[in-house]
Amino acid sequence: MSYIDGFVVAVPTANKEQYKEYAKHCIKIFKEEYGALSCTECWGEDVPNGEVTSFPQAVQAKDDETVVFSWITWPSKEARDSGMQKCMNDPRFDPKTAPMPFDGKRMIYGGFEVLVDE
Repeated sequence: MSYIDGFVVAVPTANKEQYKEYAKHCIKIFKEEYGALSCTECWGEDVPNGEVTSFPQAVQAKDDETVVFSWITWPSKEARDSGMQKCMNDPRFDPKTAPMPFDGKRMIYGGFEVLVDE
């Protein structure tokens, strides 16, 4: 059964195209070198603030930011663990030399076992 890494970030709305290019660059590496099956990036359009919790609140989105929801599909948790370890050791993903077009400290993420996929 496949395994999913999910991510939610707040991206400055003015950085939409920069984020898109950054995502394409990362996706190519994840798929061609690290074994990911697919990667999906979604730019928020209808992401309301909640009264108790919400995507914008979770990432402390500011008025000039858009919430992005993304996921990577891996063939297995083992493939994910291996791929993400490679990512952590890859200088192309080092924020000091390859800055992200968003505040990575406010990113929420996690790995998920697929329960139902119909």
